Amino acid sequence: MIHYSNCPVCSSPNIAAQLTAKDHTVSQKEFAVWHCADCTARFTQDIPEQNEIGAYYQSDNYISHSDTKKGFVNSLYHAVRKRTLNKKKELVCREVGMSKGEILDIGCGTGAFLNTMKAAGWSITALEPDDTARQKAKELYGIEAMPPQQLFHLPAATYNAITMWHVLEHVHELHAYIKQLAALIKPDGKVFIAVPNYTSKDAEIYGAGWAAYDVPRHLYHFSPASMQKLLSLYNLKLETIRPMWYDSFYVSMLSEQYKTGSGNILKAFWNGLRSNMNAISSKGKCSSVIYIISKN
Repeated sequence: MIHYSNCPVCSSPNIAAQLTAKDHTVSQKEFAVWHCADCTARFTQDIPEQNEIGAYYQSDNYISHSDTKKGFVNSLYHAVRKRTLNKKKELVCREVGMSKGEILDIGCGTGAFLNTMKAAGWSITALEPDDTARQKAKELYGIEAMPPQQLFHLPAATYNAITMWHVLEHVHELHAYIKQLAALIKPDGKVFIAVPNYTSKDAEIYGAGWAAYDVPRHLYHFSPASMQKLLSLYNLKLETIRPMWYDSFYVSMLSEQYKTGSGNILKAFWNGLRSNMNAISSKGKCSSVIYIISKN
């Protein structure tokens, strides 16, 4: 068990308990979420050690590892995934300024995104911690994903793009990862980090029941301010923030499901819509955001 005496993002001692969230996916246990008054990061307190947390991912309902279509929410996820995969590809190409190049995807899951990039002519490198997900990536797309430890053995200044789609919040070695991203990206390359955003309206609506807290698998709960602080420690610059509009609906549906056991689809849709409307004038208020990052 890891207990933090200082903020794991900025090292400030100015931290305090904020709320208690439940693991609805695997253990049904409750975990405390703490808040840093200095950088505004939140983090899950008393988390399992890196060699113990694997047990909390062992569920057929954990979609990024199993690719499951079980249940209405997961079926809906697959229905919109093709569109979001193409949008991610277009975003990477536009921001990097090239139609093909070298891309590293950290936490590639079952490989759907990298398969899209490979089909577009990109040279791909895949990292994924879960054995089952790596096997599915190979079976589904012929992608040979490596264990995440290989991150620290890749050649420096190699990649035009590095992507982490809902991965950074899972990484125990937070600072080592960010430092290595800065080393691996080419001078004119871009890093894309997508994470949930606890400053969103849907997070406010659901409070401790917000599904994107996803304890204990989500170790950190970022705000735009805390992400900017983290990047600045490693000479990285936050260029811009892009919204992930679909996530508010997906997270609201899960949150409603956790509340009632079955879920109120209409209420979830309305809350997702409220969240997106609140984020129209400020993209940094979206349920999940993509941070687009360059070297200083």
